[in-house]
Amino acid sequence: MGLSDAELDAVRAIERSDGADDDLEAFFAGAVQARPVREVRVEPFLIARHPLTVAQARHWLPEYEDSFAESDSSTARFEDDLDDLLGALPFRLPSEAEWEYAARAGTTTLTFRGDGRPDEDQVLDDFADEERTASAENAFGLAAMGSANEICSDVWIPHFTDAPADARPRTGDGPRVVRGGGGDLYPWQGCDEWLLLLSATRDASHDFTAVRPVAPVPTR
Repeated sequence: MGLSDAELDAVRAIERSDGADDDLEAFFAGAVQARPVREVRVEPFLIARHPLTVAQARHWLPEYEDSFAESDSSTARFEDDLDDLLGALPFRLPSEAEWEYAARAGTTTLTFRGDGRPDEDQVLDDFADEERTASAENAFGLAAMGSANEICSDVWIPHFTDAPADARPRTGDGPRVVRGGGGDLYPWQGCDEWLLLLSATRDASHDFTAVRPVAPVPTR
């Protein structure tokens, strides 16, 4: 878990390439927040194929409204109603370690597609088209990991200071951790938005977050 030296070198290679026109100084300055790399033991869990859609959100919150969504099959974003959703939802948020494990899907590269610069075709915000959704899946069958700004159960702590080694969320006061968000800035304006698709990119939460529910594996 975390942003490795090899991944940082891959970002530098992208920066040096002819197709990169972004100034990545801010990214490298903030990369320390996703370091050091560490091993985490992750127990089996179930995680949703994609973030909750508007239609799914309304199943739990009938009065839910989203002025940014284009259709009922679009990703639902939550602001003041996040706590209401979490109170009604019979599932939980993923821990930060669970989210990264799910996003990487067994890889150690910048994204599940490798070390190349992610393109806008990796962004997905609507799940009505099954073929398009399937094309955005990783090896675990999870779609659009990194597209939306997805909230985790951990409280934001710089670096991985005193983080547990067994994927439990860090608790306490303060904003939660979010992962992803490349699609929330679509259409891209050449402002490093692709960096939000990286498996290890992390930030402190703010308004307008998506939810990808998690549940324990059923036992008999």
